[in-house]
Amino acid sequence: MRKYIILLMVLVLGCRPPVGHQEEYDLVIYGGTSAGIVAAVQAVRMEKSVLVVNPGTHIGGLTTGGLGQTDIGNKQVIGGISREFYRRIRDYYEDTLHWEWETRADYRDGGQTRTLQGEDAMWTFEPKAAMRVFNDLITEYGIPIIRNQRISLQEGVVKENGKIKALRLESGRLIRGKMFMDATYEGDLMAVSGVSYTTGREAVSEYGESLNGVQTKMAVHHQFEQDIDPYVVPGDTASGLLPGIFEDPGEEGSGDRKVQAYCFRMCLTDVPENRILLRRPGPYNEQEYELLFRALEQGYSGPFFIMSMMPNRKTDANNNGCFSSDFIGRNYEYPEGDYKKRGEIIRAHRNYQLGLLWTLANHPRVPEEIRAEWQQWGLPADEFTDNGHWTPQLYIREARRMVSDFVMTQHHCTQESASARQSVGMGAYTMDSHHVQRYVNEQGFVKNEGDVQVGGFSPYPIEYRSIIPKREECTNLLVPVCLSATHIAFGSIRMEPVFMVLAQSAATAACLAINEHVTLQDLDYMTLRERLIGDEQVLSFRK
Repeated sequence: MRKYIILLMVLVLGCRPPVGHQEEYDLVIYGGTSAGIVAAVQAVRMEKSVLVVNPGTHIGGLTTGGLGQTDIGNKQVIGGISREFYRRIRDYYEDTLHWEWETRADYRDGGQTRTLQGEDAMWTFEPKAAMRVFNDLITEYGIPIIRNQRISLQEGVVKENGKIKALRLESGRLIRGKMFMDATYEGDLMAVSGVSYTTGREAVSEYGESLNGVQTKMAVHHQFEQDIDPYVVPGDTASGLLPGIFEDPGEEGSGDRKVQAYCFRMCLTDVPENRILLRRPGPYNEQEYELLFRALEQGYSGPFFIMSMMPNRKTDANNNGCFSSDFIGRNYEYPEGDYKKRGEIIRAHRNYQLGLLWTLANHPRVPEEIRAEWQQWGLPADEFTDNGHWTPQLYIREARRMVSDFVMTQHHCTQESASARQSVGMGAYTMDSHHVQRYVNEQGFVKNEGDVQVGGFSPYPIEYRSIIPKREECTNLLVPVCLSATHIAFGSIRMEPVFMVLAQSAATAACLAINEHVTLQDLDYMTLRERLIGDEQVLSFRK
């Protein structure tokens, strides 16, 4: 009884347990992302004690952070609590009170909202709608969440004989558990636990993939079509390159530690009554937009963003075109950076995108008709009210990736020469990487490199062993987000509904392993499979 009183104190009061109390839970989840919340719900449903430790204030990750245009491909493979989330989104918008700035009949989403006749889910939504659904789940299941508590990057775990015994926070607080889960986009718990991981791109030769490594020839999308001079003073190599441009992209197909570009998914609105007009951000470096100006002066007229419409005249605005919201080449230090370095990178991305929006709407080097178009857009007054109406969640498309006994590769996505046998969920999205770098080509002009978009394959299973470490490294840690996959395979897997699916499966494995008194590596897969199917997870697909 005392244990549950303490849980209630943490949930309701956000306070620390009494001095001298030894906290211990069945499952400790680090990261309040969409994956982390779903995993916690599943643990409670399986009658286990759970605690979510969130390094920041914001919960729900990208799903509540502006990514309302749900990317997945074939939505038939989304089951379990993940699909339940999107059903709840549908229920939210069935209420006419939630249509404040337009009517439901007027809403046009480009065909993304419901993809099958009579579908029971809705796949486009406002950030606050997603937050409402997650908060409802947290309340219904009494999920305790500790916010603004980060693990120590030096000594973040207490570990004995290959098992994590406790998570150590920067404050010195210890949280013990039987099982642990890293549900972050960065993989910090995984890293401090001594689990093998990688960052960047593998060479094509490492796993026999054709789409990995440096890809200049493949990078035809979101590309500069005009001949844009890359130098500060056009034609003068001695003046140096403009920001973010390399002289040499590297050998075709070679590996590197560079990371595909990040951005914020922007929630904008053109409703005057709900619109906050944009101002030029304090740190504004005009040179960051010089490539844009030169493209415009050669006749480029866009696109500048993908403006996917969400309910109530809001957007999920994403990268599109040769020069857009992706801050290409400015995130290489993020995956393994300390908290200070990551904070600097996040602020730089925010300033860049706010500066880009202001530039399109106001700068005299932007054609008048383009300025007139972008002057219609601003930040919604009813979103992210605790963060200046701007999303707090940077789109970490890729950071650390675990290297376990099973690495998901291009071959597992296409299923042409390999297939996962112990499915814990399915991927269904194009193998997709955003650009990784800008470089000077042989003709002396700037080009983008790294964009890969290859689809046309059926949904594929994701292997159980790709979400757990090697036995010799850790026996009680699950990693459903920074899972074991190559750069290009991860580019297909890395979708929010899939992360939720994998997190539910991971939590299920943790609970079953506790029940059976076995390690995660020794858990009987057929036992896991039976429970997953019973919980309406989709583990296979036939056309």
